[in-house]
Amino acid sequence: MSGHSKWSTIKRKKGAEDAKRGKIFTRLARDITIAAREGGGDENANPKLKIAIQKAKANNMPKDNIERAIQRAVGGADGESLEEITFEGYGPDGVAYMVDVMTDNKNRTLAEVKRAFTRAGGSMASAGSVSWQFEHKGYITLKGSNLDFDTIFMVAAEAGADDVVDEDGVIVVYTPRELFAAVEEALTNAGYEIDESELRWTAKNEVELPTEKALQNMRLQEALEELDDVQSVASNLLITDEVIAALETA
Repeated sequence: MSGHSKWSTIKRKKGAEDAKRGKIFTRLARDITIAAREGGGDENANPKLKIAIQKAKANNMPKDNIERAIQRAVGGADGESLEEITFEGYGPDGVAYMVDVMTDNKNRTLAEVKRAFTRAGGSMASAGSVSWQFEHKGYITLKGSNLDFDTIFMVAAEAGADDVVDEDGVIVVYTPRELFAAVEEALTNAGYEIDESELRWTAKNEVELPTEKALQNMRLQEALEELDDVQSVASNLLITDEVIAALETA
């Protein structure tokens, strides 16, 4: 399992902790808003919005919150204008980072992200100086148990998926950016229920560091993910079994 896959598994296990911190509604609302802004406010005609709403309901998000998030995109509710930005940076020992944010105040968010990098001994980088080390790929996970891996693989591959893998019991489909929607639609049409669906940065090559240095970078990643405006964080750190064991006992 790659470092990226291991970090995905760690984050899934920490999902309950995120909910306890009360930040999950903020992020779910922003997912709904951006989906509605991109594809319209009708969930029946906007698969991405439908998935975002389903995820919100699964986390017991109130109906009023969901409706406000949609209106923020299509009707300008609250006068809030959200902007999607990707920041680039380097952590301890030169680990590369891509940080996707959604914000109504670029300067505030930039300051918060910069502070997280600085405190960890890293630094922000200029646009393009880090992104060449990554690919922007579709990431889709499926709900349900006893899913037939081979059947899913065939459906996804025929639609243009790059890979289908089993990550700690969760079937994950990776797609090229340009075929993300097509693969998602093919899986839905085949009767599969999608759990997560988003574009993610995937490192072309991962770097391995001594355990303590790796833990410093993982603490930076956690600090970035704690920020309200941050949607996702990716790095090119290779997360070994030794690092996982050290993290669990830290």
